[in-house]
Amino acid sequence: MSRIGDSLAGKRVLITLADAFMGPVLCETFAAHGAVVIADTRTMDGGAAGEAAVLAAGRVDVVIANLGVPAPSTPAAKVTDAEFRQVFAHIVDPLPGLCRGALPQMLERRAGKIVVMGSATALRGQKRTSTYAAARGAQASYVRAVGVEVAPSNVQVNLIAQNFVENPMYYGPEVQALPAFQERLRREVPASRLGTPEEDALFAVFLASSEVNFFAGQAISFSGGWAP
Repeated sequence: MSRIGDSLAGKRVLITLADAFMGPVLCETFAAHGAVVIADTRTMDGGAAGEAAVLAAGRVDVVIANLGVPAPSTPAAKVTDAEFRQVFAHIVDPLPGLCRGALPQMLERRAGKIVVMGSATALRGQKRTSTYAAARGAQASYVRAVGVEVAPSNVQVNLIAQNFVENPMYYGPEVQALPAFQERLRREVPASRLGTPEEDALFAVFLASSEVNFFAGQAISFSGGWAP
């Protein structure tokens, strides 16, 4: 019996924003499972960037849409159009281009995986996160629609809705050291700790593996119990 992740050996895995957010640990973990990792470090700020990344990669068996931007904490009444547009440009806009580039070849082969590194803020309301939550929610809705569309062709598109996972963009050492954050972690997260980058990357490996083909268009919470 094969183990989860064995099927990734030799598969071509495109990882966007490979030098930021969850990128470095994703590259390392997929390579450890034998994948041929295409680490794309271009700025993801629109559909053209997403499509160009796939075009440069050539054949792709798996796309890991690692998309992030520092989250604004602006009160809703003060959010500007520029803030809203900037966050959507980096978190939402690359997705159609990535799919436009990758899905035709995946559908032709009747095999392929797209995993979006999303956020549990799409699943649970928080104060002063309206811009970021809206963008992450748009990701989840997009994945839900595309996932059910391509599932009959044996192509799986899903999203990891993470929060409270250690990474330099949102939960770096300087944040972890704050007493207020430590108290929040104890109060709000049933697991009472941050998830490790390795745990998160292994979840992506799980969803990207050919041994697991029964998830379709789902946003799966990975937040230590913080979101359902």
